[in-house]
Amino acid sequence: MPDLTPATVAVTAGRPAHEPDAPLNTPITMASTYVAGGDLEYGRYANPTWTAFEDVLGALEGGSCVAFSSGMAAVATVLDLVGHGAKVVMPRHAYLGSVMGLADLEARGRVTATLVDLEDTDAVVAACEDAALVWLESPTNPALELTDVPRIVAAAHEAGAYVVLDNTFATPLLQRPLEQDVDIVLHSATKMLGGHSDLLLGAVVTRDEELLGVLRGRRSLTGAVPGTMEAWLATRGMRTLHLRVERAQSNAQALVERLRGHAAVEDVRYPGFGSIVSVVLAGGALAGDLLVRKTSLWVHATSLGGAESTFERRRRWKGEAQTVPEGLVRLSVGIEDVEDLWADLSSALDDVVA
Repeated sequence: MPDLTPATVAVTAGRPAHEPDAPLNTPITMASTYVAGGDLEYGRYANPTWTAFEDVLGALEGGSCVAFSSGMAAVATVLDLVGHGAKVVMPRHAYLGSVMGLADLEARGRVTATLVDLEDTDAVVAACEDAALVWLESPTNPALELTDVPRIVAAAHEAGAYVVLDNTFATPLLQRPLEQDVDIVLHSATKMLGGHSDLLLGAVVTRDEELLGVLRGRRSLTGAVPGTMEAWLATRGMRTLHLRVERAQSNAQALVERLRGHAAVEDVRYPGFGSIVSVVLAGGALAGDLLVRKTSLWVHATSLGGAESTFERRRRWKGEAQTVPEGLVRLSVGIEDVEDLWADLSSALDDVVA
């Protein structure tokens, strides 16, 4: 069979064999206990429904996947691999849970943390020199900065450090970090992969067989295992990932052009791909708080990547980086009709200016 496109992989991977009377979808296996003597043994070690999800995401990213109970469970597991007192390099602008998880480890004397500006590649390369783990996002959350991934990976590997890249925003349809020699790709499958705002799930993907075994072992040991229903829902969500990404990205690109011309908007941040847009409002925090309360279609919510469009002012969270502008509103553009989205958003922006 020839190599399949990512869209076809999203639809076909992780399914049962094509045999008479076989189901098209991997069934939900609700079991904590299995008959001894096989590969499964116990519900904390494996589940066929998890495996289906892992097969799909692994195929899309080009590696082997380990699913976790949430994105933060995946984050915590990767950070926990770092030795006592070792150095972790992380973006100043990154997913707040990741930054807070690292800060907690540093406060307890477990690791040393160095926060960097990912757009300053020279500074990041210098920070890699004595690091054990280098954490990347490209684009970053919520500033949407891009970074020179190959150069930073090369510097990290020269120093003997592992590199993890959170690919939640881009998804494997827009970016495949393992092809840039990243060691671990991380996802909050709660977001774009699941795509329907109805589950919590995390995942990591790697091509390193030793790392894969360690990650699976840590999952079993800590019990950070995915729920069976959540894994099944995420697999179903990924069947339409390519359609959702295409539509949401198209909507985002159309909105970016219109937002750049609105009087209420001081700055528009968009990396050129994906469905996440950040705008900085001229009126600061007050304008952001007003905006999220004046729409009928756009939903004020902290998550992202669902079929519906959501937004929030990020500095409402006290742990958000002080370098994030008070008036920055992060928009997660959904798959609704773009004209309806713009009518709702522009009307609210007009009210903010008034």
